[in-house]
Parts: sequence; structure tokens; C-alpha cells
Amino acid sequence: MLHINHLKMIEYARSLADILIVGVNTDELVASYKSDPTIPFEERIALVKALKYPDIVIPQNSLDHREKVGKLNFDIFVVGDDWAGKYDYLKEQCVSVVYFPYGSGITSTSLKEKIYRNYEKIKEKADSHFPADINILH
Repeated sequence: MLHINHLKMIEYARSLADILIVGVNTDELVASYKSDPTIPFEERIALVKALKYPDIVIPQNSLDHREKVGKLNFDIFVVGDDWAGKYDYLKEQCVSVVYFPYGSGITSTSLKEKIYRNYEKIKEKADSHFPADINILH
């Protein structure tokens, strides 16, 4: 889920780049390391393309970026610090790797949890309007 920390990271990356290429993980890739994405790939990539910072937006099909370095010839790679150390292998290809500090702000996981908690509160409130002897199907 696109959130403010993603925007901060993309804005920071823009400040480092002559040309900013932003990769958006495909649904299959996301599902390979955590739960299925809430927002489908086509919508997520459209959202990123609509931002003013990226020059190019590409699908990410793999967490291994060695081949992309060769094809796209980039020299700086920016990723959230929740991936710290995972992309150090790119340094072997003379790519500077920046692990952008998210800080204490929002994450996709915390955003999903907040939405679910709010849903549960609303559902509880709605269910409490029914008399106790009515069987409510869930």
C-alpha cells in the first residue's frame, strides 16, 4: 500500500538522481515474501506513475537486481531500511546502496492493521444495535 513513507523515499531518491527509475513489485513478487497485496499491481503502478518524481516506472519481478543494473546502468539504489543489508551485493557492481530510514512512521503492515482494527470497531458498534436474542450471521 502506497503511504507517506514511500513518498518520502521516492522524493529523497529524486534528489539523488538525474533520471529516477522506480520499481513496483508485482503481485506475485509481493506474495513471495509476505501476504498478497491489498491493492492490485495495475493500480499500484498507476499510482506511482502519477507521481511527479519518477521519470520511469517499471515492474519488479524479482528481488535480485543484478540483471537490472546491467540493462539500466543505474549507480544508486534506494530502498527502505527494513531491507537493510539485503542489497549489499549490488556494491560489487559499483552501485551505491542507500537504505532509507523509515523512522517511526507508517508502514504498509501497520496501515493494514489500523484499517482492520477500525473495521472491527465499526462492525462491533453495528452489531450492538441488534437485540441479544437475534442470531447474526457473519
